[in-house]
Amino acid sequence: MTELSPLNSKPITECQICGNQDLTSELFLGHVPSVNSMPDIHSAPTIELRFPLELKNCEQCKLVQIGYDVDQRILFPHSYPYLSGSTKILRDNFNQLADEVAGVIDLKSTDLVIDIGANDGTLLTPFKKAGYRVLGIEPSQAADVARANGIEMMKAYFNKQTAFDAVKKYGKAKVVTAANVFAHMTNTHEIVDGIKDLLDNNGLFISENHYLIALIDTLQYDTIYHEHLRYYSVTSLVHLFKQHDMEVIRVKRIPTHGGSVRVYAARKGQFPIDASVAEILKAEDHAGINNGNLLKNFKKRVANSKIELLQLLAELKKEGHRIYGIGAPSRASTLINYVGINEDLVDCVMEISTSHKINKFIPGTRVPVLDEKKLYEDQPEYALLYSWHIADELAHNLRKRGYRGKFIVPLPEPRIIDGE
Repeated sequence: MTELSPLNSKPITECQICGNQDLTSELFLGHVPSVNSMPDIHSAPTIELRFPLELKNCEQCKLVQIGYDVDQRILFPHSYPYLSGSTKILRDNFNQLADEVAGVIDLKSTDLVIDIGANDGTLLTPFKKAGYRVLGIEPSQAADVARANGIEMMKAYFNKQTAFDAVKKYGKAKVVTAANVFAHMTNTHEIVDGIKDLLDNNGLFISENHYLIALIDTLQYDTIYHEHLRYYSVTSLVHLFKQHDMEVIRVKRIPTHGGSVRVYAARKGQFPIDASVAEILKAEDHAGINNGNLLKNFKKRVANSKIELLQLLAELKKEGHRIYGIGAPSRASTLINYVGINEDLVDCVMEISTSHKINKFIPGTRVPVLDEKKLYEDQPEYALLYSWHIADELAHNLRKRGYRGKFIVPLPEPRIIDGE
């Protein structure tokens, strides 16, 4: 048996943007496993790596980040199971992005669009259909799926060397995108330098990230896990890009992942700055980014939510009801491990039949992930929606497919819905 190792995992002792070492601890969610550490259900319990999960705030540049850097080979192994094309809201979002970009920058058929952390190529597909050259950079097996669909791929983790190799082979890019990965990569400043190396002088960098304001407002503490090193506000991104002679030129809030922000950045002076930038910076200031009020009661709200959810689940189990979880998104791992939703409270978790997670255990538990057809066969009294940010849509679809029980929405406040 191969001995488990934390590899190059380590504490983060300073702000990942400005280097400030006097960070404020806002929330500690315990020691939790990697969201992709899912043992086979036929395996015996064994050693499992767990890492501290703490949310910290930099009062200088306003970046909110976690306090521990887990080696990317643990977080994003070749076997990484997630495929972005399996989520309709992401497919629709990326189609909309391609249309939007065409209205911001004049793209020609010879121009190159590069997506960092391209996964299965879902973001690049509408750009390819529009006639542009595309290239994805992706280290996991998802790159093989993209290639099979005709997307040019570099199978690698992104860094300055990868950027150099990409430019040497494919040339400079007019557009570089990073959707739900820009906050995941270590060595923040090296990553931005690598992105600048990829970009044409008048090119655009477009990132999509979980938005800090949405996280706090809707109590999405389940989106805090080790893949997400940073939780950006536009205020903190302005600080980051300024250090690289870049500036934010356009901003848009989008619904993906329960509330994200799409940020356009470019070399300073290359594009006019849209009014949306000043508007969102003003809104962030009003929300308490600059005076520290944004995170003031977050810890207490999270603790109360945990207690209320545990009470609800415990009462239902005492009454003899069965509870099946619905979906095993990465965010569910934090919720499950922090709250303590183990096999005593939830019988199993359902995933669609094509999921790579079927016949695995939820990280940190012995709760099995099984084919969704079991939900309709067994008809448990309650279904716990781990993708609670799309609860209404999810409940409606499950009802249409034949589930007759009730639904539990765990956050922001635990509640039971009929989902009709």
